[in-house]
This record gives sequence, C-alpha cells and structure tokens, in this order.
Amino acid sequence: MNKKQLSTIAVGIIAATQAHGAGFQVAEHSATGLGRAYSGEAAIADNASTLARNPANMMLLEKRQVSGAIHIVDPHIRIKDKTNNEEAKDVAPVKVVPAFYYVSPQTDKWSWGVGLYTTYGVATEYPNDLKVGDIAGETDLLTTNLNPALAYQVNDHWSIGAGLSLVYAKAELTRFKGGTADPNIFGGSRSDTLLSLKGDAVGYGFNVGTTYHFNDDHRIGFGYRSEVALEFEDGDLNTFDTGISSPSKGKGDLELDLPEIYEVSGFHQLTDDFAMHYSWKRTGWRAFKELKATSSQCNDGTPNQCFYKDEQYKDNVRLSLGGTYQFNDAWTGRAGVAFDEKAGKATLSIPDSDRYWYSTGFTYQYNADLTIDAAITWIRSRDGNFTETSKGSGPVDISSKGDAYLSAVQLNYTF
Repeated sequence: MNKKQLSTIAVGIIAATQAHGAGFQVAEHSATGLGRAYSGEAAIADNASTLARNPANMMLLEKRQVSGAIHIVDPHIRIKDKTNNEEAKDVAPVKVVPAFYYVSPQTDKWSWGVGLYTTYGVATEYPNDLKVGDIAGETDLLTTNLNPALAYQVNDHWSIGAGLSLVYAKAELTRFKGGTADPNIFGGSRSDTLLSLKGDAVGYGFNVGTTYHFNDDHRIGFGYRSEVALEFEDGDLNTFDTGISSPSKGKGDLELDLPEIYEVSGFHQLTDDFAMHYSWKRTGWRAFKELKATSSQCNDGTPNQCFYKDEQYKDNVRLSLGGTYQFNDAWTGRAGVAFDEKAGKATLSIPDSDRYWYSTGFTYQYNADLTIDAAITWIRSRDGNFTETSKGSGPVDISSKGDAYLSAVQLNYTF
C-alpha cells in the first residue's frame, strides 16, 4: 500500500460520505429546529434544546423543562466509478440520532441546564468487492457531547450564557483489497480485508452565547462553539499483507480537530400569529489541515508514519430562512429553507457538495405541560464529479449524486 492510498484511507477515518451536512457536521439537535431548517436557532427558545446553539436563551424559559428528541437520517447516495463501470448505491446507512436536554431556571437572573447530543459524525458502507475497495470500504464515526451550561440575565435587553463540552469520539474503519487482490500483487479476493483501524478519544471545549432583546417581539442571538482537539491514542491497527506495519497488529495514533462554529440568528414576531427567523452560520473547516497517523510499527517511507495527507478545506457558510405560524392554542406550524455550502474538495470518502434544505414541521400542545414536535426535511445535493487514485485501478473518474430525508419527533415536558 503506497502513501497516497494510505492518505485516502486516513480521510475515511473521520469524514465519510453523507448527504445532510457539509464535511462531517451533524446539525440534528432538535425536531423543533428541523421543522424550520434550523433557521433562527441562536435567537429562539421553543424548549430546552436551545442550550445546544445559544445557552443564553435558557433565560427565555420560565420553568424547568426536559426535552428528548429522536432523529432518523436516511441518505440516498449513489457513487459511480466510471473508469471501472461499477456502481454503489445507498452507501450511507440509515442512522438514528438522539438528543436530550434539561433546563432549570433558578431565579429571574440565573438558569442552568445540561445537554447530551452530537455535533459531528458519519457512516458509510461500500460493497466490499469493489475494485476501488482500497479507498472505499466501511467507515463509522460517532461523537457524543455532554454539555452543562449556565445563563445570566444582565438586564432587560441582554442575556449571556456559557457551557463546557466533554466530547467522546469512537471511530472504526475497514478497507478491502479490491483491485490489489491480483495474485501477482498480494493474492486473494477483492473482499479480503486490507486494513482495519479502531479507536476512541476524549476532547474538551466550550460554547458561549448572547442574546439582545430589542423588545418582546424582536431579538438577535449569537452562538459560538469552540474547536475540540481529539487524540486517538493507542488505537487498534491491523494490516493484512501490506508490509506497512510489522507486526501486522499494533497500536496507532491520530489527531483530529473538530472545527469551531459561529452562528448569528434573528427572530421577529411580525403579527400575533406569524414570526420569521433566519441564521448565518460559519464553520471553521480551515482547522482541518492535515491527517497524520503514526505508529512505532509503521513506515510508509517516513519512519513511524502510517499515512499523511494535506487537506484542502476552507470555512463554509450555511444560510437559512424560516417562518412559524400559530394556527390556534394547540397547533403551531413551521417551514424553512437553507443553503449549506460545500466545505472541501470532493473525494470518495467525502464527496462533498452544496446542499439545499426544504423543511416543515409542527408542535402539538397536548396539555399545559407537554408538547410534541415532529418535522421532516428533504435535502438535495448537487451532483459531483472528481478523480481519485486507487492502487488497484490507478486514476478513476467518480460521479456522485444523492439526497437525504430527515425526520424527527420530540417530547418537551415542563414542570
């Protein structure tokens, strides 16, 4: 396995094909927000989930509240290898994304809360008999963020908030021999395992926010989530017939920075029944500069190096606009649209592209204390074309197309 092949595998460790967010970001924090394409998130406090985007908005909740949400992410992504005339459909499996929040106002000046949710994660499952199996394979990354937070009401116009983030990440990667299974090279079949990596890491960060209230009907909010450094140390590294590591089973290290996030939002109650909201969000993908994995058993031409790859990523912007309409005392409807800008150069592991969100949802007030949220979103991605190099195939021309369907339900209980 050569250095270029290994670098492609490195990308797959933490950023695999997905249709619902640029890079490997996960935005699914609440069913309420999903119904409006997450517009206005830093300025709205429908329920306890607001602490994920702007902890200052906990001051908008007058009573203790617990919120729990379940998201279903259903991507439909098709990858075609035009050089080898092979195709892979539905390479991103259906995933369930849960979230949980609790907020407890203490006085008219203080509130605290805690959230458990994810901000980054991906999964792909390519067929294991593809000729480009050495740069496809299976990838799974899961991050879980435990986020306690405090909020303070400075005066009638300003509120501020801050929280800590404890992030746990788990990654698994498998690559197959594919075209390298030629008997003159390594022998065996295409579906033989070429490389497997498994590891976990813990990182720390913070989030802060502030909200300015012009009056009861108009406000703007700002939220910031810090970069989080993850160090996958002593992860399990297994190689098969590659000569990269000796012995074939060993331990490897990899460092990864989860990008920082800025968000500015507005909320405007235009009539008694109708409100509009919007958001501008910027993610600092410039932090994703390189991937390098090291091990005392590895030598890819550089001693103790398993792979190294420069990344071509830049900060991306997400724009969203939505509206909320109060039909009556029991029913509230939402709708929104969003544009999510491409973050990096497309590869098989990350066939990134511009994305367009179309969302709708509702809230049902079951009684004075319990509300039920539901939402659905269709995400359309622009078709993409790019070239990659596989050890078993050489340069290959790849085309990608796909969309995704997101759905969610959420319960909010006030007490």
